[in-house]
Amino acid sequence: MDDSIDHAAAYSAGGGDDLAPLRALAGQGGLTPCIDGTERPYVDLDAAASTGALVEVAAAVAAFVPEYASVHRGAGWRSRRATAAYEEARAAMLTFAGRSEDDVAVVCRNTTEAINHLAYRLGLTRDDVVLSTVVEHHANMLPWRRYAQVRYVECGPEGTFELEDVRAGLRASPRPKLLAVTGASNVSGWLPPVDDLVEAAHEAGVPVLVDAAQLAPHRPLPAGADYLAWSGHKMYAPFGGGVLVGPRACFASGDPFLAGGGAVDMVSLEEVLWSEPPEREEAGSPNVVGAVALHAAIRALGEVGWPAIEAHEAALAARLRSGLTAIPGVRVLGPGPGTETLAVAAFVVEGVHHALVAARLAAEWGIGVRHGCFCAHPYLIRLLDLSEEEIVAYRDGLRRGDHAAVPGATRASASIGSSGADVEHLLAAVAEIASGAPAPVRYEQDRSTGDFYPVEGDPRWLDEAGRGGGCAVG
Repeated sequence: MDDSIDHAAAYSAGGGDDLAPLRALAGQGGLTPCIDGTERPYVDLDAAASTGALVEVAAAVAAFVPEYASVHRGAGWRSRRATAAYEEARAAMLTFAGRSEDDVAVVCRNTTEAINHLAYRLGLTRDDVVLSTVVEHHANMLPWRRYAQVRYVECGPEGTFELEDVRAGLRASPRPKLLAVTGASNVSGWLPPVDDLVEAAHEAGVPVLVDAAQLAPHRPLPAGADYLAWSGHKMYAPFGGGVLVGPRACFASGDPFLAGGGAVDMVSLEEVLWSEPPEREEAGSPNVVGAVALHAAIRALGEVGWPAIEAHEAALAARLRSGLTAIPGVRVLGPGPGTETLAVAAFVVEGVHHALVAARLAAEWGIGVRHGCFCAHPYLIRLLDLSEEEIVAYRDGLRRGDHAAVPGATRASASIGSSGADVEHLLAAVAEIASGAPAPVRYEQDRSTGDFYPVEGDPRWLDEAGRGGGCAVG
C-alpha cells in the first residue's frame, strides 16, 4: 500500500497541498483502523451520499441544543427563542432558493419525503402524466408512479440526454402535468441544463420540480423551477432536515400529506379546519435542530461563495475523473472529457467486483467510498450497458435473497472538505487494485448483502461492528 501522502498535513491550513480543503468538516482527519493494524486519517470520498457536518454547523447545533424547546405553541422563553430560530431557518431556505413570500418552505426529513409530499399534494390521477428521465434517483422516480403515469426521457451511452429529448416529451400527448428532473446526477455527477429545461417546460405550460439533493451543496438553485426539494444531509448539515419549496397556492387548500397536531386550527369529532401553509404541511413536532443546522450550512456556504466552491470542485472533478481514466483496467461511467460534472466519479475495475474494490479501499487505505447502484438502478443498467439476460439473471438472484451478483460500480465523490491529496491517495489505491496485485489479506463475500469483508488482519475489522450493514442495498 502507498502510504506516502501525509494526510494530517493536507488537512491543516495550506497543508502543502496545491488543492487544500475550502472548509473543515467535523471529525476531518480523524484516524480509522486499517487491516494491517495501523491507523490512517480517514479519507471521506462519499459526499454524494452524505456529507460530514461543517464545523460551523456542528458549533451552531451545539450552541442551540441547550436552549432547545418545542416550537410554535410554547409560551416559555426557550420556546419563543426556538420558534424564532426555526422560522429564521425557514426564511433562509427561501432566500437560498431565490424565492419570495409567494412561496413556502416546508421542512421535511429529506428529499425523498419532500418529493412524496409534493406527489400527494398535486392531486394527480392515474390519467395524468409526469415527465421524468432515466437519470433520476429513485426518490424522483417511485413517488410519481403511485399517483400517475410516468413518461421517461431516455439517455445515451454516456448517461446524458439532450434538451430536444425533453421538448419531445413535453409535446407528446397527453401533455404532462409536471416535469420532474434532477439538478445533478448522484451517479455520474452530470449537470443537466436545468435552466433550459425549466424554460422549455414553461413554454409548454408545464410546471417543474427539480430534485436538488445533489445540486444544492455545489451550485446555485435554479430560480425558475416551480418546486425544489433538497436535503441537509448532503449539504453539510446531517441532522435529518430536508426542504420542499413551492408556491403557497399549491398548499393553500386540500388535505395535507400528514395529518395531526400542529397542522390544524380546530378539530371536532366531525370536521377539521386546517391551518394556513406552511404549518398546514408540518403535522407533529418538527425537526427544529435539523432546521437550525441547515440554516447554519446555508450561512457557511454563503460565506465561502459559489465562485470559490465551483472552482474548487471543478479542479477536484478534473483530477478525479482524468486520473481514474488513466489507470489501465478502469472505466469511468458517464460523460467524457469536455462535459462539466460535479466531483463525482462512478467507475468499474476490470475483473474486480465493485463491492470488493470498495472494501479494499476502506480496509487497506482508510478511504470511504460507496458501491452498488446508488439508488438509481435504471440509470446504472444503461451506463453498464447490461443485456436483458444479465438483468433477468440478477433479478432472479435477488428474488432468492442472493445479492452476490448484483451489478454495480464504485463511486468516489468529493466535497468542499476534500483535498487534492485525498484524490491522489484514491488514485494510488485504485491503481494498485487494478494492477492485479494480490490483496494483503483474504476477503469473503456475504451473499445476503453482496458486500466483501476481510477475514484476516486487524481484529477491529473482523467482529460484527466492523461489518455493519450492507452498502449496496438501494
